[in-house]
Amino acid sequence: DEDCPTPDERFEHASRLCGEECLSILTNIVESQLPARQFVEKALLARHSVDPSGEIICLTSGGLPWKSHLFNLERQHGISITCVKNVNVPLIKYVLYTDQGGMWRIQCVSEENAGFTNRLGLPVEWRGVRDEDLSRVSGIEGCTFCHAAGFIGGNATFEGVLEMARVALGQPR
Repeated sequence: DEDCPTPDERFEHASRLCGEECLSILTNIVESQLPARQFVEKALLARHSVDPSGEIICLTSGGLPWKSHLFNLERQHGISITCVKNVNVPLIKYVLYTDQGGMWRIQCVSEENAGFTNRLGLPVEWRGVRDEDLSRVSGIEGCTFCHAAGFIGGNATFEGVLEMARVALGQPR
């Protein structure tokens, strides 16, 4: 059949597809993953300037892939070990960042390889509450929401979202 591609044409087509896929993966690594890792590492190393507990990090840019980088960087910097030379080195519990609309977010860090299990969720009494009701319940001005599952919340300001993280850290574990 004249309309059927020859084996050489099929091979050329397959080679082109593989090349495009490879280029797409490399572009993602170079343009997204590597820069994101640098942002996460910078935030991780500056965590004590965000909060003395060392359990909160603040990303200077939202919308970047941070989870796998955080787990790897915690191990690299000895943070995933709970006790080093009799000094407690706590794991990161919360990540603060702005969303595309400029609202500040607090996101819980999940347990590594545990899906939806958070290291420390947001307080139960905040979950599913919004706006002024959440500000009243939490005692923190500017709250915008807390997801019903307690893994993410928002505030209008950095100071507000940082206070949400600090209050959440103080809850019974």
